[in-house]
Amino acid sequence: MKKLALLAALVATPLAAQDADPAADVSEARLRADIDTLVAFGTRHTLSEQDNPKRGIGAAVDWGLAEFRRIGAACGDCLEVVAPETVVEGRRIPQPTRLRNAVAIQRGTERPNEVVIVQGHIDSRGSDPLDWKVDAPGANDDGSGTVLVLEAARQLSQRSYPVTIVYALLSGEEQGLYGGRLMADYAAEQGWDVKAVLNNDIVGGSCGSDGYCDDEHVRVFSEGPRADLTEELRAAQRREGGENDTPSRNLSRWLDGLADKAVGGLDVRQIWRTDRMGRGGDQIPFLEKGYPAVRITVAVEDYEHQHQDPRTEDGTVYGDTPDEMDFPYLAKVTQFNIRALDKLASTPKPPVVTANAAVRTDTLIEWQGVEGASYYLVGKRRTDEPAWREDQVAIMTFETPVGEGTPMEERKLSHVEPVRGDDWIFGVAACSSGGACSPFASAVPAGQFAPIAAAEGETE
Repeated sequence: MKKLALLAALVATPLAAQDADPAADVSEARLRADIDTLVAFGTRHTLSEQDNPKRGIGAAVDWGLAEFRRIGAACGDCLEVVAPETVVEGRRIPQPTRLRNAVAIQRGTERPNEVVIVQGHIDSRGSDPLDWKVDAPGANDDGSGTVLVLEAARQLSQRSYPVTIVYALLSGEEQGLYGGRLMADYAAEQGWDVKAVLNNDIVGGSCGSDGYCDDEHVRVFSEGPRADLTEELRAAQRREGGENDTPSRNLSRWLDGLADKAVGGLDVRQIWRTDRMGRGGDQIPFLEKGYPAVRITVAVEDYEHQHQDPRTEDGTVYGDTPDEMDFPYLAKVTQFNIRALDKLASTPKPPVVTANAAVRTDTLIEWQGVEGASYYLVGKRRTDEPAWREDQVAIMTFETPVGEGTPMEERKLSHVEPVRGDDWIFGVAACSSGGACSPFASAVPAGQFAPIAAAEGETE
C-alpha cells in the first residue's frame, strides 16, 4: 500500500486560497424591493387565483419565473428555467388545484448530475389556512426565503462551478409541503445526485413575540435518525451507533464551521431535531427520499407576524408585513447561504465510509474515492462529543497496483487510526485541489450522502 501524506500547508489552503467573497454584493435594497413586489400580490395562497396577472399565487409564480429568466439573461443564459407542475388535492386543499414551482438550474461544468439545492416557499396564508381571499402578505413567511433564493441566483450565476446549483421557489408549503414534495419528486425523476438541500423558511426577522431579539444567530435544524432507514439499518445503528451522524447532521456541522470562518457574519445555532416542535418545512419531503437537507431559520420567531390576518386587536398589531422584518439580518442570512452554496458547489461529494475496529487495538477506515477529489480529511470525535476534532489527518492513500494516473473514483482508499474504535466516531471529507472540503461522511450504518434505497439498488 502506498501512502502520501499531504503537507500541513495543504490543510490550510481553504482560507488562503479563497476567491473574493461571493456574497459581498448582496443588496438590502434589492431584498426589500423584492419583498414589496411579493406583498403587492395581495395573497399568495395556494388556492388563490391562477390567472390574475396582479393578484394571487399564479401571478407570484409567474413573477418568480420571469425573475429567473432575467437573471439568466444577465449571465448569458446560464440558467435553465423550468416550472414543475402537478394537480393536488388533500389536506387543506379541498378540490383539485394546480400547483407550480419556479425553478432555475445552473448546470455544473464538471459533474452536472451532482446537485445542491437552495429553496424557499413562495406561497402565503392568513389565520385560516383555507381562506384564500384574505390579504396574506407573507413577508417573512416566506417572502424572506423567496427573495434570498433570487439574490443567491443573482450573485452565484456570475460564476461557474463544477457542481449544479438549483434555485427553487416552492408552492403549497402552508397547505402541507406540497411544493417540497413536488420538488423532491422532480429531483428523483431527473436522476440528480442531491448532496445538500438548504431550505430557507422565515429568515428575515430578529425579534420574537415576547420582545426578545437576536440578530447574531441563525438556526439550522437537522434530523437525527434518517427518515429513510430500513429496519435492518435501524438495528445496525442500535448496535454500532449513527443516530447522531446522519448526512443532514453532518451538513449542519459543516455549516456551523463555515459560519465560524466568516468575519462579521452570523453564528450558527445547531438545533438537533428535524424542525421546530409540532411544525414542519419543505426539507422534510427531501429527507423522506434520503436526500441530505436542513432547515435554516431565524434565531427567534415572532408568532403575531406569521399566519395572521393583518389587523389590530386589543392593541396588538398582527400580520406578516415588511415593516416587521429586519433587512440587515435578512442580508446576513442571504450571505450565509451564498457562501455555503459557493463552497458546496465547489467540493467533491462526501465518500461512503466504513470503519473496522472489532477485536483490535486500532481502527481501519476505508472508503471509495470520489470524482473531483484531490485529497481527503480523516476526522474523529469521541462518541459523546458534538463536533469533529481539529486534529484531522490530510491523506491520500491507494491500493497497489493502482497508480497516480488512475481516476480518483476508481481508487480504494484507507487509513489506520491508532485508537480503539469503540470509543470513537470516524468520518472522511473529500477535498478539491483548491482546498474546498465537503462535509464529513460518518463511518456508521447509513452514513452515506445518498438515499438508502439507491445505495441498496432498490427502486422508489
